Amino acid sequence: MTGKKRMICVPNEYIDLSTDEKKVFDPTQFQETIVQGLNQTGSDLDAVAKFLDASGAKLDYRRYAETLFDILVAGGMLAPGGTLSDDLTRTEFCLFTAQEDLETMQAYAQVFNKLIRRYKYLEKGFEEEIKKLLLFLKGFTESERNKLAMLTGILLANGNISASILNSLYNENLVKEGVSAAFAVKLFKSWIHEKDINSVAGSLRKVGMDNRLLELFPANKRSCEHFSKYFTDAGLKELSDFARNQQAIGSRKELQKELQEQMERGDAFKDVSPKITSYLRTYFHSLLSLQIITMIGIVWTSVMSYVEWNKKEELVTEQAIKHLKQYSPLLKAFTSQGASEILLLVKMQEYCYDNIHFMNSFQKIVVLLYKADVLSEEAILKWYTEAHVAKGRSVFLEQMKKFVEWLKNAEEESESEEEEAD
Repeated sequence: MTGKKRMICVPNEYIDLSTDEKKVFDPTQFQETIVQGLNQTGSDLDAVAKFLDASGAKLDYRRYAETLFDILVAGGMLAPGGTLSDDLTRTEFCLFTAQEDLETMQAYAQVFNKLIRRYKYLEKGFEEEIKKLLLFLKGFTESERNKLAMLTGILLANGNISASILNSLYNENLVKEGVSAAFAVKLFKSWIHEKDINSVAGSLRKVGMDNRLLELFPANKRSCEHFSKYFTDAGLKELSDFARNQQAIGSRKELQKELQEQMERGDAFKDVSPKITSYLRTYFHSLLSLQIITMIGIVWTSVMSYVEWNKKEELVTEQAIKHLKQYSPLLKAFTSQGASEILLLVKMQEYCYDNIHFMNSFQKIVVLLYKADVLSEEAILKWYTEAHVAKGRSVFLEQMKKFVEWLKNAEEESESEEEEAD
């Protein structure tokens, strides 16, 4: 029984372990055969796929995988940097010389898909080739980059390659010169055209790259605002929204962690920490309303869940007032807009209803936060008249009745004084 031959590779040569015979790594003949076949099949991609399928039985695809893919993409072997090697045979029938349209790129994607399905061992080599090609982007023309981007997006959409290949786009030089971002536009357009934004999101999450999209831009442009404008202007609002949402999720986690650490250290909240201040400045004012609701919820829940509350109703109010007085600067930092004050009031209403021993504490908590400038009289009056929710409505409105009357009277007196002054 004849055993299988085992080969190991050393620079520029292969050694057959069964015979110790050295086989020089020489892709010239392999390249000539592939180029000749492609020249004969021409632009008929069905014929190209059949030629590649048949040739795999006679040629050493395993050893010369990189050469094979170089030829199919660029027409010849690529030198470092992405230029074609001058001294070797080339073909004009390749991806880079094809028409620059999505339909043609879809047809080329089918050629690669059929080849790799037939010769499974080429999968890893193909991914390595794509990674290399992305690093060589500066060496290609704009048209060549566009075709490669469309092809890559189609291959990603169909699961032919892993999204981990996108790591190559974070190369410092490619990012700095704007090549990565421009390439990403074409890539994600073809990806979403093939599938949808959910396909993009799922693939990026799978390889831990869902929070790295901003890195397509240099540090001085690495913001949600710049990313959103760039890709929205390019017709990729779905991607902009996804990136903004991912950034918000990451920021919420950072906020929760910072709040927890500050509380565990027992830090006083007379001044909001620099980290939280930075968070507010960077993210809070640009968030969507739904995300602001989430933020208010995180802060309120973090503050209220840190304490083991007394089960006696007559004692819990005093405990809550003392606790919230300490954290009022934090709450104030997150209620700089009228809408956020209403959201906090609603969150408080829901909390006091869901935690039965707080039912009689609501009015006293509102008064405390009013005195601490966390809640304005406008916000309280709006909550009372129209913005409250159903939970415990009758109980809490009754609690607030006298205080609301006092606010209205104070407001009327203030207006009268202003009129007299005029």
